[in-house]
Amino acid sequence: MYKIVRKKSLNPTVTLMDIEAPKVAKKAQPGQFIILRTDENGERIPLTVADFDREKGTVTIIFQIVGATTEKLNHMEEGDCLSDFVGPLGRPTHTEGLKKVCVVGGGVGCAIAYPVAKKLHELGCEVHSVIGFRTKDLVILNEEFASVSDKMLLMTDDGSVGEKGLVTNALKSLIDAGEQYDEVITIGPLVMMKFVCALTKEYGIKTVASMNPIMIDGTGMCGGCRLSVGGKTVFACVDGPEFDGHLIDFDEAISRSDMYRGFERRKHEDTCNLFKKEAENNG
Repeated sequence: MYKIVRKKSLNPTVTLMDIEAPKVAKKAQPGQFIILRTDENGERIPLTVADFDREKGTVTIIFQIVGATTEKLNHMEEGDCLSDFVGPLGRPTHTEGLKKVCVVGGGVGCAIAYPVAKKLHELGCEVHSVIGFRTKDLVILNEEFASVSDKMLLMTDDGSVGEKGLVTNALKSLIDAGEQYDEVITIGPLVMMKFVCALTKEYGIKTVASMNPIMIDGTGMCGGCRLSVGGKTVFACVDGPEFDGHLIDFDEAISRSDMYRGFERRKHEDTCNLFKKEAENNG
């Protein structure tokens, strides 16, 4: 069993948890993920390793409450235990040898981008971070990014904090101002990553995108996380989750992810109603 040792709300829909998992913490690297189950009858969901503490034996996860399992997970409290917490899975982010990188994160994807920026900073790389959110109430990890970035730009769609505009606007401004990057690493909504990669392709800047499609077993056996990259079928759980952003078929990935939106929404509503009824019965 894997104990929840810390729980913190980052915004109304995003929660941070530290999980006691010494064996996972011992080997975890930025860019990798875990698969968890809240209980023995729960579904398996992948969550990226947001941070880890090898001495304490804890792994940090950050999740957005969008489906039934994340709703269940958010109802768990410090001291509760998860049934399964498997990992680390996937390939770590390549960070060695990079001298100057721009990390572009969007929304809850910033939880994945932060450990990458942190590792690059620790290796002595010059890190520029561009993070974007719809509005100020949804901003997460702002101070954490600032602490590991030589330059950081905070963008919001409505301009309620930071600068008004998209992350692509900020990235283009940096490039046009003469910033030369060894690599751009982008993590966030598929549409955001698609346009970041289209922009950097124009400038010939190598770009890596972190993909998080539907996963079930995390070993490449189920095929649920398949993507088309460079005209070939790959599996995000074992071949990724990071790929050459200029070769990813984003339109296909977006189409496949949209197939499950309605089901996810209905299961979330069912779970919320179940918790409401339990609260009423206990109240």
